[in-house]
Amino acid sequence: QVQLVESGGGLVQAGGSLRLSCAASGRTFSSYAVGWFRRAPGKDREFVAAISRSGGITVYLDSVKGRFTISRDNAKNTVYLRMNSLKPEDTAAYYCAADLDSGDGGTYSYFRNSYWYDYWGQGTQVTVSS
Repeated sequence: QVQLVESGGGLVQAGGSLRLSCAASGRTFSSYAVGWFRRAPGKDREFVAAISRSGGITVYLDSVKGRFTISRDNAKNTVYLRMNSLKPEDTAAYYCAADLDSGDGGTYSYFRNSYWYDYWGQGTQVTVSS
């Protein structure tokens, strides 16, 4: 019912920046929260950031605080993840996911749990060279 398509990944040098986009369709975009997760080779899926329906609440993995910024433009049906000061350890496939029943609130404890997300995109690869 919700289709999510990530884009914006690529190869970048350490210290550089990328902006990932998560374009949504299939439902009213403002009706769901969106999270970003990542999975590096040989590692478990890891929560990165999330944003509430209205954009009023954002939460981040500690290791990306101050470097990554999640935002949304409901008029464009798109959620963004701006990644600055990229490090090689940020290398991973990045996925966006939609949570349709979280209301317009939420906590880090809630959003980091992938169980609550209903739809997932196909992923976009981010590779950071040293």
